[in-house]
Amino acid sequence: MASTTPEQALQIGAQPKRQFRYRLAGRFLREPSAVFAGVVLAVLVLAAVAAPLLAPYNPNATDLRARNIPPAWQRAGSSAHWLGTDPVGRDILSRIIYGARVSLSVGLIVTALAAMIGVLVGLLAGYYEGWIDEVVMRLADLFLAFPFILLAITIIAVLGSGLTNLILVLVITGWVQYARLVRGLVYSIKRNQYVEAALVAGAVDRRVILRHILPNTLAPVVVLATLQVAFVLLTESALNFLGLGVNPTIPTWGSMVNEGRLYIYNAWWVITFPGVAIMLAVLSINMLGDWLRDVFDPTLRVV
Repeated sequence: MASTTPEQALQIGAQPKRQFRYRLAGRFLREPSAVFAGVVLAVLVLAAVAAPLLAPYNPNATDLRARNIPPAWQRAGSSAHWLGTDPVGRDILSRIIYGARVSLSVGLIVTALAAMIGVLVGLLAGYYEGWIDEVVMRLADLFLAFPFILLAITIIAVLGSGLTNLILVLVITGWVQYARLVRGLVYSIKRNQYVEAALVAGAVDRRVILRHILPNTLAPVVVLATLQVAFVLLTESALNFLGLGVNPTIPTWGSMVNEGRLYIYNAWWVITFPGVAIMLAVLSINMLGDWLRDVFDPTLRVV
């Protein structure tokens, strides 16, 4: 009988994972919407990371002699300012590039923190049930009972504006969806035979949760997190539009839309291009989230 060396065993075990990655990459490349979303998000992330290198001007540098210059392709436009300038002469393209740093960073940080808190709370509520589940769900219902924007405005009015407080507000109001999702998943997962077998074998609760339950909740959580990034991005833009976000000296897409609304008729580019940036980011994230849902949902999976 032929024996298998440890090296061969590792190679055999790695083949299914490698094949899954190849199938995933192939499915991604065959989906035009996913490719479009990936390209747009890659460009936005690159712009955010390399903003000092890509932005042609300081985003806060003013030049009243160059105020309200239209985009370069218009008759009165200038090749020095591809997307034009705002009413105080600031370069629109530079402000959009730097605005991507704030908007995308807030979206990713808030989503990561809210997901971690929500997953932890959902795991505990779903696994132990009883009074823990009751307290968590009543607290979640309390958050859901208030309109989201109104709750965020109220908290910011108490804590004050600023980037840290903006992230804190969005995390406080964003963990509920993850907790409710994970709680429902844990309810069904913990009744599976392999979980019951682990408990009979003497596995402690922490091991059962981390080894047998948590991994089986991650796919739906990843899909929800992807979609929540878009929601957080919209909310961050809305709060900045209302003047309740970051410091006014920090360029954000929402604050640019707010500044441009007064000039929509005689300087349409001031509000249009940051609005387009928000639209592209949200649309791409939602398209990517829909693709991930189709990949991970067994009822939609094509064999």
